[in-house]
Amino acid sequence: MPSKSTHIFRVRLWPKVYRDIEIESSKSLYDHAAAIVQAFDFDLDHAFGFYSKLDDYVFDSPVRYELFADLDGDSKAQSVKRTKVAQVFPELGSKMQFLFDYGDDWRFRVEVIELGEKAPKTPYPKILKAVGQAPPQYPDP
Repeated sequence: MPSKSTHIFRVRLWPKVYRDIEIESSKSLYDHAAAIVQAFDFDLDHAFGFYSKLDDYVFDSPVRYELFADLDGDSKAQSVKRTKVAQVFPELGSKMQFLFDYGDDWRFRVEVIELGEKAPKTPYPKILKAVGQAPPQYPDP
């Protein structure tokens, strides 16, 4: 994809809680993760990964990208810092599961809903639509 392209994602936490986020296609999965976390008013203070399986068994995913892939030489995962959004989400309808905070197990379904073109002098990533109230990252016990 040209460097002037963008990906527009629907990032769904629950059926009625989601955000539509536009990000440059050339950005890393790490940047994409940061945009997702910020869109839901969470802090980027935990490990995370992107997984091809959309069910509960994400660690069985044949395709996975994880934060610590660079540190673990035996990891079956690829790097979120060296992998670009356009590589992982090549076309409209491409989906992955974003698992944030392996302890609290926040699971987001990430799907490409549109491919766009970067507008001049526009900061990215940007939230295009916010539906539903995001839950607190650390709910009261």
